[in-house]
Amino acid sequence: MIDLYTFYGMKSIIGQGKSSRIFPWVYGVVSMIGYISLFNLLWSMQSGPFGTRTPMVNLMIGLVFTLFVSKFVFSAFMGIQDLGRFIAGIFNYSRAQISDTYAPDQFFPSRRKFLTTATTMIAAIPFFTMLYGITRGKYRYTVERISLAFGNLPKAFDGLKVVQISDVHAGSFDSPERVKEGIDMINALDPDIVCFTGDLVNKEKDEIDPYIEIFAGIKAKIGKYAIYGNHDYYGTFTDENAYFKAFGEKFKAMGFDILANENRQIERDGTKIHIVGVENWGAGRWFPKRGNLDLATQGVPSEDFSILLSHDPTHWDEKVLADDVPMDLTLSGHTHGFQFGLKVPGYSWSPAKYRYPRWMGIYKEKDRYLYVNRGFGFLGFPGRIGMWPEITCIELKTA
Repeated sequence: MIDLYTFYGMKSIIGQGKSSRIFPWVYGVVSMIGYISLFNLLWSMQSGPFGTRTPMVNLMIGLVFTLFVSKFVFSAFMGIQDLGRFIAGIFNYSRAQISDTYAPDQFFPSRRKFLTTATTMIAAIPFFTMLYGITRGKYRYTVERISLAFGNLPKAFDGLKVVQISDVHAGSFDSPERVKEGIDMINALDPDIVCFTGDLVNKEKDEIDPYIEIFAGIKAKIGKYAIYGNHDYYGTFTDENAYFKAFGEKFKAMGFDILANENRQIERDGTKIHIVGVENWGAGRWFPKRGNLDLATQGVPSEDFSILLSHDPTHWDEKVLADDVPMDLTLSGHTHGFQFGLKVPGYSWSPAKYRYPRWMGIYKEKDRYLYVNRGFGFLGFPGRIGMWPEITCIELKTA
């Protein structure tokens, strides 16, 4: 119905001549490509909505999203105009019934070409932005730099550079070369510590296999630490211990120390800080709640400086702050910034803010910080619009 409505709406501004004869064929071919993509997409997703993507599957998903959203926007704005025409038609008809002198040629006014053209231009905005998002935006890696000062950070660690990435979702990637560009940007930051905050894969651990060597190329002077995200638990297995042992080997092959409710102590000049990592803990019944702060912080003195890796930012509010756990800096991801939004100096917006109170960037409460990374990869919609993939570089300072 949306397709037909869009077709006749756009046809009304084409006019006569050669263009009017070509338009139905062009529109039909584009729509048919969309339907074929949708059919193939549904066929390829029989085993589930997540998993390994090919460039063709990503293209099909992108086309389905782009065409539907564009046509929906066009239909919505055309509907406003047609609603006005309908109301005017009812008014004209009623007036004609009570007046012998009022007899219009037609009760319903014609569509105004200017308004229909404006509607087409409005619908072109999501069409071209989504097209950019699925072709260039999903690999448009950006570096966010911040500096944070802490009174309990030992002077030996002043200037420590922590780089965070999150939500790789390796099964969605379709270009090792573009992924490596992001890895090169990480190495250009010359990090002391690299932290990965969960969701390495979409569903199955083997999705990371084509990219293990690429991520193994990440360099860090002190170490690379990682945790599991909610998607890392969605794999198919009969023996959970064996599955996660094999999964852990993949992290090890990339040079990451996986922290599953554990902590690591880093020493320098007789002083120390702690990296604490919890398994996923997310608010709501849909997300695993395996994070155990009591277990993860065993042996960590409350007065020592500590960095917590926790995939879901809701964990910070519901457990870290609520239970008054002394974590100076928490690094999270999970939200992706919904892969759609607007971020300009001094202002940012995304639908993610209506689902997650802490959805992107830095937050401070009770002298503790939370940083929410908007993700390195993408999931579902194979693109990013405004919410570009992020590499976070945090410089720690001694107050």
